[in-house]
Amino acid sequence: MTFFRGLSGRLLILTVIVVMLVEVAIFVPSVARYRVEYLKERIARAQIASLTLLAAEDTEISAELETELLDNAEVVNIVLQRDGVRQLILMRDEIPMVSGRFDLRQMEAPAMIADAMMRMAAPVSDEVIQVIGVPPKGGGEIIEITLDPAPMKAAMIDYGWRILRLSLVISLITAAGIFLLIRWLVVSPLMDLIDNVTEFRENPEDPKRILSPRPGSGELHDAEQALSEMQQDVHRALKERARLASLGEAVAKISHDLRNLLSSLQLMVDRIERSSDPVVARVMPKMIGSLDRAISLCQRTLNFGKAEEPAPEIRAVDLARLCAEVTEALGLRNGGVVEAEIDIAEGHTVSADPEQLHRVLTNLVRNAHQAIEATNRPGQVCLSAEAADESDTILIRDTGPGLPKRAIEHLFQPFKGGVTKGGSGLGLAIAHELVAAHGGKLELVTSTTAGTTFAIHLPRI
Repeated sequence: MTFFRGLSGRLLILTVIVVMLVEVAIFVPSVARYRVEYLKERIARAQIASLTLLAAEDTEISAELETELLDNAEVVNIVLQRDGVRQLILMRDEIPMVSGRFDLRQMEAPAMIADAMMRMAAPVSDEVIQVIGVPPKGGGEIIEITLDPAPMKAAMIDYGWRILRLSLVISLITAAGIFLLIRWLVVSPLMDLIDNVTEFRENPEDPKRILSPRPGSGELHDAEQALSEMQQDVHRALKERARLASLGEAVAKISHDLRNLLSSLQLMVDRIERSSDPVVARVMPKMIGSLDRAISLCQRTLNFGKAEEPAPEIRAVDLARLCAEVTEALGLRNGGVVEAEIDIAEGHTVSADPEQLHRVLTNLVRNAHQAIEATNRPGQVCLSAEAADESDTILIRDTGPGLPKRAIEHLFQPFKGGVTKGGSGLGLAIAHELVAAHGGKLELVTSTTAGTTFAIHLPRI
């Protein structure tokens, strides 16, 4: 029973059913046609008996011969119309009641089929039917016969059984042929696909289990091609996930040791802070702030891992001051090879998490700084802001060489959007994720050989 629940078994059953329905559509008119031929044969026999009597018109015919002629023709009586004269040629002593009339001259196909099926289903009785036709060999205008329908019904049933048996044999042979052909062309490739999917599911990281599409064309080839591409994507994604997991573990270990080093450094900075040197007094607050941010970042990495960032704590942030801290921390000062220009009005605030926005700006400004340095020419990084009714836009422009095509195609994808040699491509990905967490958007506005511009859109809360 399991076989018939599968595609092969159901296909075999449906094929047999369809072929049988086609055979039935042929069977019904065939039986009706057989009935017509049966009656025409009785008409021909009746005509031969009539011609025999007409040829011996001057000779007395015995009753035994008349009965033999009627038995040979399998009729009850014969009426022949010649030259407009209707004449009873032969008849038995007793004629049962006539139950029906069948005119071979006027019957159309639908009526012929319906009448044949009705006669096959009708019970056997002592009544007879009348048949009217044209003599097939000439010798008259119309010939009428009356006959017992029982032999005709038996002959029709016998013919029907023969047709049914032949139809069954044809349907089984056809079904078997179609079944074997479909199993070879469709079911077998589908089973191979299922086996491949099962094997790939067990170990999707094994490249040997990726399906290799067979040459050719058609739906099955397209399915194999699509499955192969999907398996390759899954394989790449798993490799990327494993790589990111390894990186996350390494980052956590590094962050743990770095946090300890920074904590020790913070203790030393606390001692230096007590110095009365005015330069130390000016630099120490910024150094302490940077150390605090570094230690906090290491702790968040240990707590949440690289793939998860804490929800931003939104508050009003003095944007000009934050940009100044970022550029100073990166060593961008007037008179250097790479200069920083902050075109932001004092007191301009944005709604953001100050620590996360600091990381975003640091990543973007550092990228711009490195791109300009790679050209060995002086350049400039400009930070500006535009205010709207419901949002603020921060623009970071540089005079670098622009982004390469590959970096633009994978701009915010980890490990794919790196620009500088040895870069991981994580900076832009992290910045994009942090801005999205604020409900904002980080986008590349333009990138040409004259420079690159990024825009940070932050909603105003």
